[in-house]
Amino acid sequence: MKNKKLKIIFSTLIILGIFAGGSLFGYTQGRSIDSAQNIVNKEEGKNSSIDFYPFWKTWNIIRDKYVANEDLDDQAMVWGAISGLVGSTGDPHSVFFPPEDAKEFEDNIRGDFGGVGMEIGMRNGILTVIAPLKNTPAYKAGIKAGDIIIEINGESTVGLNVNQAVKLIRGEIGTTVKLTILHKDDGEPQEIAIVRNIIQIPIIDTEQKENGIFVISLYSFTGSSMDMFREALREFVYSGSGKLILDLRGNPGGFLESAVDLSSWFLPMGKTIAKEKFGTGEETIFRSKGYNIFTGDLPFVILINEGSASASEIMAGALSEHGKAKTVGQKTFGKGSVQELVPVTVDTSLKITIAKWLTPNGISIEGNGLTPDVEVEIKKEDIESGRDPQMEKAIEMVNNWAKYKNQ
Repeated sequence: MKNKKLKIIFSTLIILGIFAGGSLFGYTQGRSIDSAQNIVNKEEGKNSSIDFYPFWKTWNIIRDKYVANEDLDDQAMVWGAISGLVGSTGDPHSVFFPPEDAKEFEDNIRGDFGGVGMEIGMRNGILTVIAPLKNTPAYKAGIKAGDIIIEINGESTVGLNVNQAVKLIRGEIGTTVKLTILHKDDGEPQEIAIVRNIIQIPIIDTEQKENGIFVISLYSFTGSSMDMFREALREFVYSGSGKLILDLRGNPGGFLESAVDLSSWFLPMGKTIAKEKFGTGEETIFRSKGYNIFTGDLPFVILINEGSASASEIMAGALSEHGKAKTVGQKTFGKGSVQELVPVTVDTSLKITIAKWLTPNGISIEGNGLTPDVEVEIKKEDIESGRDPQMEKAIEMVNNWAKYKNQ
């Protein structure tokens, strides 16, 4: 993997070199680019059949004719050109970070920010809520999985990528962000004001229901979720219950390592949990660690919905395809790609999609999601009445496991 990362970094540098080297190529084609002066770090691209003349021609037209020529920032134009290059992939998860955005992204990774507590992504080019995290400001404000974000503080989200939207939503703790939201069951959008706060990411809850049914609600796949899930399973075993429901609804995912570890409690050593497929066709297979403490016929249902993404989809897909659990609910979000943060310069970086996740049977999660074994929709009237038909169906299935396990 280290060599792969080096190759990716090297390739990135080559791409940047192509931009700088375009002046040389344009010149050899007999076209003048005389006004593009003082170009540094020039390199020739690997593919000499690419004509960069249109790029330099456009650059010079802007420098010569733009009405506010004196306000142009050449370096900002370069950052914009690179952003356009990345955008041409059509991948909503790949993005270039110029200096200010790169620093902010690093701060966000460290958690030095105030937020509202929701995961967002692009669905069919539209900014969409993957899931609000339980008990966060977004959750309490009524934000739901599948909501479309139309405006942020009055600014249209059309043309924004996910990172640009995140930058607008996050801000100083105690300040307010206004989101214009379209709920999937509503005909008219509504503006929701949410006060930013420090986000404590919830991880897990347990509950024992009637008829010996044990429910584990997992809200995220963090570094600590592995230990907490182990303790939840211990609680399940000592409870004397023989029926398990794992609720992954509204779980936007997290660490792959956590998904592999949690799945390993139900799978023999070496069983495939997920595959990572690179653009070269090369695959990396992630296998069960073989904890496999439930070797009998355990009545086991996993609840999923459109807020289940990434690691949630990996775990649900693996246990379903290996016949260890039945899935109930709604089709998942479909976030099945892997991003790597690659330094471009000292103060800029590129987040680039390097691989896609596949289920053990080789089904791509990205853009497709997982369709549950039993589809159950939660309607607006269910929410208003406090009913949870998905949980009701899961309870019915574990109580009548002999009927459902082979369907």
